[in-house]
Amino acid sequence: MHRLADLYRGDHWTQARRLCDAATKAGFTSADLWVASAGVGLQPVSAWAPAYAATYSARHADAVTASSEDSARWWGLLQQRAGCLTLPELGDDSSVLAVLSEPYARAMAAELRTLAAVGRDVLVVGGAEEVPGLHRVPADASLRRILGGTLTSLNVRMAASWLEHCQDGQLTSPATRDSWRLWAARVSTPERYDRKPMTDDQVMAFIRARLAAQPRLSRTRLLRELRDGGQACEQSRFAELYVRTAREYLATLGEP
Repeated sequence: MHRLADLYRGDHWTQARRLCDAATKAGFTSADLWVASAGVGLQPVSAWAPAYAATYSARHADAVTASSEDSARWWGLLQQRAGCLTLPELGDDSSVLAVLSEPYARAMAAELRTLAAVGRDVLVVGGAEEVPGLHRVPADASLRRILGGTLTSLNVRMAASWLEHCQDGQLTSPATRDSWRLWAARVSTPERYDRKPMTDDQVMAFIRARLAAQPRLSRTRLLRELRDGGQACEQSRFAELYVRTAREYLATLGEP
């Protein structure tokens, strides 16, 4: 068993763990970080759970469902377990900052609609669609250059930046919205790509060569190097090829 705070890895999670400090600096006196998981439901990061592999991202090898409708049903069953709070319960007496990818927002759509009815100060960063009663900031790739990182962590980096613009100790006050809007308009830089597509064999050869030179390179760093070199590979495809290549590489070294 592991605490959820110690279970996850990657750039997105590294940035998420910094949100509580960002919220404190923004004037929120009590900030707690929760995980919305396809494996354990909605849980505080202090909760314990076994290592698991589950996601709502349909193209991932560990996807638990094949459609938005199935994802919503799966989420509902997870949330029926003892000990799982819901978004509306969290938003009943506090501000809620929900950082969600599109697949997870669709799985949690029912809770988001209920949260809109009871929440007083709720911001959704990312998400899938507009929900009446909730203020939503869609993922904006034109901010990636100023915020840094990959598209995987864009939503959470946007959330941290939004907290830096909070006014009056509120997530969604008019002053906060105006501050963010003016800043985003000033720094927005549309991304233009002129990258060369690669076959699976070419991507795996690149990964193999870089791992041979630097075995501790992360998947995120490798993808960035590949793209900085003018090559193209979709993120989820690269992740699958990285896992396959890393296993083969370790096998050649005689490691399990």
